[in-house]
Amino acid sequence: MMTGMLPTTSSYDIAENPSDTAVLPVGSFEQHGRYLPLATDALIATAISERIAEDYQLFRLPVVPIGCSHEHAEFAGTVSISATTLFAIVNDVASSLARSGVRRLVVVNGHGGNYMLSNVVQEANVGTVRMALFPVAGDWEDARAEAGLETSAHEDMHAGEGETSILLHRFPDVVRPGFEDADHLANDRRHLLSEGMRAYTTSGIIGRPSRASAEKGERLLTAFSRLFKEHLTVLRER
Repeated sequence: MMTGMLPTTSSYDIAENPSDTAVLPVGSFEQHGRYLPLATDALIATAISERIAEDYQLFRLPVVPIGCSHEHAEFAGTVSISATTLFAIVNDVASSLARSGVRRLVVVNGHGGNYMLSNVVQEANVGTVRMALFPVAGDWEDARAEAGLETSAHEDMHAGEGETSILLHRFPDVVRPGFEDADHLANDRRHLLSEGMRAYTTSGIIGRPSRASAEKGERLLTAFSRLFKEHLTVLRER
């Protein structure tokens, strides 16, 4: 049973229907323009996590709602934790799960700036495959193509067609008016790590939210679920 951002499963539910694999959504708390909430990435990670957990009978954990959003620091409301803190959270969760017999963890990342998640997963898999990171860049590209999105992941970086579509489908109540005419492109962002988002957008938007729809959001989640199957196979069989 799942509702909203938090799973409502009980301890008895988990004991009676155990899974060897848990799913940990990781988001961020950062600006997404005027029409999407600060919690957008946490909501997206939740939407993907609940879909794959349901489709593959996995143990879904509550979302980590704050990530590494330092490139958004100049925008009001943005809150970040350090990369070392996020690294420790994921490893602590994995260790706690292992003590209860759940030895595999899927980290579902909803924020592109959580770069260190690649490192924590890579490090965890030395010797034995214990973690997976999903979706990676190739999954986003494939899912966007399958869902019929008109933009690429690069041009549609932030609060654009993809993110807005997922929220229109799964959490429509949080989407405010204004995305229909908020398009802004900044395809050359080579100094993003040095100068932050403010150097490339005053609105906080980089992408084409005007192309978003709930139907595209539904197709994106369906595509992600299909693409996840291969990740789960690698996690469980190698």
